[in-house]
Amino acid sequence: MTANPNGQRQFHVHLVSDSTGETLGEVMRASVAQFEGVEVIEHLYALVRSPRQMDRALAEIERAPGVVMYTIVSAAMRQRLEDHCQKIGTPAIAILDPIIATLSGFLALPPSSRAGAQHDLDAQYYQRIEALNYAIMHDDGQGGNLEGADVVLLGVSRTSKTPTCIYLAHRGVKAANIPLVRGGETPAAVANVRNPLVVGLTASPERIVQIRRNRLLSLNEGRDTDYVDDVSVKDEIIAAKRMFARHGWPTIDVTRRSVEETAAKILNLINERKGKAR
Repeated sequence: MTANPNGQRQFHVHLVSDSTGETLGEVMRASVAQFEGVEVIEHLYALVRSPRQMDRALAEIERAPGVVMYTIVSAAMRQRLEDHCQKIGTPAIAILDPIIATLSGFLALPPSSRAGAQHDLDAQYYQRIEALNYAIMHDDGQGGNLEGADVVLLGVSRTSKTPTCIYLAHRGVKAANIPLVRGGETPAAVANVRNPLVVGLTASPERIVQIRRNRLLSLNEGRDTDYVDDVSVKDEIIAAKRMFARHGWPTIDVTRRSVEETAAKILNLINERKGKAR
């Protein structure tokens, strides 16, 4: 383990998978995020299904020792990886083993032992693709009729509407978004919708102004306009909140929320609504 120029502890993590490695990457990053002052040097070896591919991964692991995380179905390949890691003194973690073993015991069923089984082209996969296409077609007030949406997000500019819709789409949720303009009038597209859940997104005026100023700077536009005026932005947000309250739409303050946290709250609202409809 070394230190980077910022004084952070730096270490190598080797992700070895017989599939795409997406699951490994997500688990690793979520785990490392629990530790402050560390930097990960990530090495990914995806679709490792032959002895030759494993040899390449093992050579890299030996060249830059660190922590090995893996999802390998083949017993022979797993044993080879574990034996090599033990030989060079590198910890190896089979991240899905405890989960699969527990589920197997609970269900009284053996696992399928198929590489990449979680990525089968099933109905859920096509549902996510359809939801992603929907989010793109119905971004920023486009796309017309919204009755096909699961949720419609409303908010003033820079309340993370688009990234939240894209994140929801990856969860199979058809999400559209409509920007609110000054004046506080309800967009005609959502005035009488019946099927989708309508959710209002808001944030503190200070946060909105900061994001908007950064956006203008990235476009080499430094003029002060109502778009970044403190009073004007505050009026925009007040008008939006009044609209949400008038229609009884749930509201989420995204000031201190990540996109993932906002999406999780929306998913909870969708599930609550489905529960009440039963």
